[in-house]
Amino acid sequence: MSDAVQIVLDDSAMAAAGQGNVLASRLIHRAHAEADWFLYAPACALVEADRVRPGTAEHLASLLGVTVLDLDLAAALAVARQKTWAAAHSQYVAQPTPERPSGAIIATTKPDRWSGEAVRVLDLT
Repeated sequence: MSDAVQIVLDDSAMAAAGQGNVLASRLIHRAHAEADWFLYAPACALVEADRVRPGTAEHLASLLGVTVLDLDLAAALAVARQKTWAAAHSQYVAQPTPERPSGAIIATTKPDRWSGEAVRVLDLT
């Protein structure tokens, strides 16, 4: 069992990072500085964050501690079941996989968005 910390930034967390949110900035720093911290930016959430705060996508994609995850076929099928692509892709990425057996935690500034969903949430407000 790994002690790795796996965190998915949703679109609200990405936009908050661009606006100087201290907690989001700390996550980014830890993912860069710590070998067992992993921070994921789902592509659909990255697009939505960039719409809210232009420049966010380029900035986050350039950070060494952030891994941008593409929309593959399985993720695209999951996206079709949700209200927004950003939320759907974030939730999909947070689900358990062979690489992330325990799944990942969704970092957000809108924790109510995830109410009733089968995901763990880290509130950045």
